[in-house]
Amino acid sequence: MTDLPTLHDVIAARKIVYRYLRPTPLHHYPTLSELVGAEVYIKHENHQPVGAFKVRGGLVLAASLTPEQRAGGLFTASTGNHGQSIAYAARAHGIRATIAVPEGANPGKVAAMRALGAEVIFHGDDFDTAREWIMEIAAQRGGMFVGPTDEVLIHGVGTYALEILEDLPDVDVIIVPVGAGSGVCATSIVAKSINPDIKVIGVQSAQAPAMQRSWKSGKLVSAEMHTFAEGIATRVPFENTQRIMGRYLDDFVLVDDSEIKKAIVTLLEHTHNLAEGAGAAPLAAALHLKKRLAGRKVALVMSGGNLSVEKLKNFLQEEQQI
Repeated sequence: MTDLPTLHDVIAARKIVYRYLRPTPLHHYPTLSELVGAEVYIKHENHQPVGAFKVRGGLVLAASLTPEQRAGGLFTASTGNHGQSIAYAARAHGIRATIAVPEGANPGKVAAMRALGAEVIFHGDDFDTAREWIMEIAAQRGGMFVGPTDEVLIHGVGTYALEILEDLPDVDVIIVPVGAGSGVCATSIVAKSINPDIKVIGVQSAQAPAMQRSWKSGKLVSAEMHTFAEGIATRVPFENTQRIMGRYLDDFVLVDDSEIKKAIVTLLEHTHNLAEGAGAAPLAAALHLKKRLAGRKVALVMSGGNLSVEKLKNFLQEEQQI
């Protein structure tokens, strides 16, 4: 397994990432800590210019392209955050970007991709359908398809994990949301390379459990996908990230969509930050794992904050009715 991404790859990526971005804050929240029964810190990747962590990887990928690849343009599929990452990076490097999104994609994320200069095309009912389609389009047009788990993306997103370890070197547990898996893989590689005692836990919605079931069984398993949280809405697992997770990840839990919705409201109340479903899933997991986390230093990765106003209204109304 010598071909897996390494800590050295992540360290090298920092030079590229920090040409465009600043480190995001890691804040301690005493009231959240009381709720969880642990010393809780939030890594605020929702503070990125596109509102999510993936922008780090896109910048590293765009910087690595050959002149021929740049000329052909970038093609990808996304439920929003990965697409914004590619759109942002493409604009920074003067490259054309074409992004396929599923019907019903988050309108705010679609608008942001277009504002960054990308061509956005709606296709299919979910991310995986859009991804399979745009791969064919990229081949037809002579462009480069960028998958959400390409290893150079992992190098870039791993820089947030380095920041966590620099700000909180004695962290005990890091909880990361899992969609395609680039974030949890990068976090695991960095954490385990620096301190093998750090526990890294992945979290996915029980309404979209393909990645969790695959990790648990040790083989690729597709599953139905009905979650509202598009950032972790994966129906088909990814082989390369499963391989990394199989080596490094300590645990992988499922939380119900209802728990994620409650976590969104809780984070808004206690941190005054808006988290999207994926960004709130780590808190839902921490509340789910209270006994295991008692008294420990826990970092929760708020991977993004791109939640539509309409969904937020609905979640707040649901909480009032309980």
